[in-house]
Amino acid sequence: MRWWDVEPVMVLEHQLFPEDAWSRGMYWSELAEAHPGGSRHYVVAVDGGGAVVGYAGLMAVGADADVQTIAVAPGHQGAGLGAVLLAELTGESVRRGCAETLLEVRVDNLRAQRLYERFGFEPVGIRRGYYQPANVDALVMRLDHLASDASDASDASDLKDHHNG
Repeated sequence: MRWWDVEPVMVLEHQLFPEDAWSRGMYWSELAEAHPGGSRHYVVAVDGGGAVVGYAGLMAVGADADVQTIAVAPGHQGAGLGAVLLAELTGESVRRGCAETLLEVRVDNLRAQRLYERFGFEPVGIRRGYYQPANVDALVMRLDHLASDASDASDASDLKDHHNG
């Protein structure tokens, strides 16, 4: 995501999150840290005509990463774009050496929760009244990259043992 993406992102932001949309200033602040060596990583997805149809952002500090936002335009939902964006964020978290990635999701957004679960995120808590002004609770979910690596290594050794024996 670059400065010229902020306006089309704001259109989607207000369309998708009318009650608790981020401000332009919030995006400008996030992008100020989205440089090589910075703590943020923001991406946009564009359609064939160059229109922004999705966006996502990650904050990574030390061993911890946090999904700041992820959104897909209504006409593009259900086609796997959210999974592509989430894969980009979790991949960046791993590239930065983070041990885990956290995120918050509205407790009433079951579709997003299912996506996160497919990626290995597990519920770890509730933040009461997190989304304002609607006063909706957030489900906190965590992806443990170290456990994922151990599981992947275990799966690989199982394959190796199976093929050798």
